Amino acid sequence: MSQTISTPMEFKNYKKFHYTLAGRPLVIESGKLAGLANGSVLVRYGETAILCCATASAKPRDGIDFLPLSVDYDERMYAAGKIPGGYLKREGKPSEKAVLTSRVIDRPIRPLFPKDLRNDVALTLTVMSVDPDCSPEITAMIGASTALAISDIPWNGPIGGVFMGLVDGKLIVNPTEAEQKKSDLQLTVAASMEKVVMIEAGANEVDDDTMFEAIMKAHEEIKELLGFINAIIDEIGKPKFAYPSCELDHDMFDKVFAFCEKDMMEALDTDDKNIRDEKVVPITDAILAEFGEEYPEIGSMMDELIYKIQKKIVRRWLLVDKKRVDGRRMDQIRPLGSEVGILPRTHGSGLFTRGQTQVLTVATLGMLSEAQMLDGIDSETEKRYMHHYNMPGFSTGEAKSTRSPGRREIGHGALAERSLIPVLPSPEEFPYAIRLVSDVVSSNGSTSQGSVCGSTLALMDAGVPIKAPVAGISCGLITAEDGSWDTMLDIQGLEDFYGDMDFKVAGTHKGITSIQMDLKIDGLTPEIIKAALAQTHVGRDYIIDEVLLKAIPAPRAEVSKYAPKMTSFKIDPDKIREVIGKGGSVIQKIVAESGAKVDIEDDGTICIAAVNGEQAAAAKAMIDAIVFEPEVGAVYTGTVTGIKEFGCFVEYAPGKEGMVHISKIAPRRIEKVEDVLKLGDVVKVKYMGLDKKGRMDFSIKDAE
Repeated sequence: MSQTISTPMEFKNYKKFHYTLAGRPLVIESGKLAGLANGSVLVRYGETAILCCATASAKPRDGIDFLPLSVDYDERMYAAGKIPGGYLKREGKPSEKAVLTSRVIDRPIRPLFPKDLRNDVALTLTVMSVDPDCSPEITAMIGASTALAISDIPWNGPIGGVFMGLVDGKLIVNPTEAEQKKSDLQLTVAASMEKVVMIEAGANEVDDDTMFEAIMKAHEEIKELLGFINAIIDEIGKPKFAYPSCELDHDMFDKVFAFCEKDMMEALDTDDKNIRDEKVVPITDAILAEFGEEYPEIGSMMDELIYKIQKKIVRRWLLVDKKRVDGRRMDQIRPLGSEVGILPRTHGSGLFTRGQTQVLTVATLGMLSEAQMLDGIDSETEKRYMHHYNMPGFSTGEAKSTRSPGRREIGHGALAERSLIPVLPSPEEFPYAIRLVSDVVSSNGSTSQGSVCGSTLALMDAGVPIKAPVAGISCGLITAEDGSWDTMLDIQGLEDFYGDMDFKVAGTHKGITSIQMDLKIDGLTPEIIKAALAQTHVGRDYIIDEVLLKAIPAPRAEVSKYAPKMTSFKIDPDKIREVIGKGGSVIQKIVAESGAKVDIEDDGTICIAAVNGEQAAAAKAMIDAIVFEPEVGAVYTGTVTGIKEFGCFVEYAPGKEGMVHISKIAPRRIEKVEDVLKLGDVVKVKYMGLDKKGRMDFSIKDAE
């Protein structure tokens, strides 16, 4: 009988590279896993491990005018030693955090692809092990960059990334989990050797100078990291494959541009998006009529053609003429407006208008038990404050049905949420779960920052005692081939589409609470970053003082009459069992008799929600009675509830009885309790403490 014996597999192309990042080992392995991908690496940072794979289709996709790039950050629950919740017990759709991480990695990578590449490109980043002290998001970004850079996929990288914290005034690179909990800054920076390519931040009102210093320190750390990645590329990097260029025919573009230049300039020269779109329609028809025979395929590329014609005109206006589409100065904000309380039955509402961008934000208050439960690979298990963003088709004049939120909607909601978190009161100060919904009812640029402003209005209208109003504003950028540049405040749709940057900053008068930067170029210099921070600071100060606070000067003193009335207090955790009762009988009785809802936490925190204050007070009184403990020497008024030969029982507090020995009922000796007391008598009793047997001892004669 023959037997086949397998021999250990040898990986001839296996390579392992070592580096130290922020004092922790960073190891990149290649040639062992996912050999059929165009480029793949297993990245280990501490005990975090992520498999990063880059693949591309062999041929370009037909009929598109964009790069079909997808970035998927896949969390495996086994990475954190968890079994997924729910019925199916397997990973489902990506968590919100996974979606946000995919976006953070997508933004710095996308601008570095060739503009005319149309091959499908997929980056799959699978989280296989998580070390809480070694950020899987940063590990995935480093891995994505390395996998692309060593692959044969055309890409002008690499880039690197780090996470910055601010603990006790000190900037820390890649802070540990414990440091992150104390940090006033959560800053992610991606950069090339020369420029910063992505900034994403949440901050506890950090000033501009500290933020700039943190970004620059991150860039210095990234430069050293890129030296390590470049050494890997030099050793195992593949030559980039050739691809058919999908650029428009230059001769055709020049002819069409000359034909319609004046008409397109006239169409674009308005601050009304609807008028502009109407005027472009006959120009499109005229181009088809004029060039349809000479260029039969021109109809299929009309969208890209119109885009590039408009882009050339708008960029020329901004760079040469310092002219904006709507006639504003480069540092001028569009007309602003704000209203509160426009929806009568909601707990709070705010409408913020900036030009043709309008965002209606509605606040809803609920019990702390209504906080969102999270099932992810990190230590966060619930979220008390939730912000959701919606942008229906009608907001841009498009006839399309409403669908579930995409990555953009999730990202914009998270950005607005991050912007407001630093100014929210603690659960102890304001024992409510808070949900905000921002509905974009009209869109012409910077809706995410409109959501921030609308959120401030809605929270204040709902009576949430925020620490300070928060406003958000965006800054654009236009660059020339000679290296010159200029920034513009409050960009609208066309300036976003055809410009080079959307630098969104939210904050209070005191400092920054969030940043998100989108780029279409290969990066920013320190001078541009500094100018953007300064310009957005002026803009948000103006919005706070001249718009938000004029609509509502301070949070309302009380929550809406339609909001639940909340009471929060603590009891001895040992008393929780008494409040709940056997099988929940006591708590059910409290809820039934008071009409209030009651939540009890393990630490003894009790939250009561009711339609009105009377219901909340009634529930609290019942709980107070249950957990009540008499003080030694204190006198209480009670009712005689039982008479025995040896004494009587007195209810000194609701549901609380104490025994008075016959010798302590009267100042003289009595033969029978009935000679002095009867059931129902109201008497005063003094609590004497515990007797020799550890029983509570009360006295009537000492009380008098």
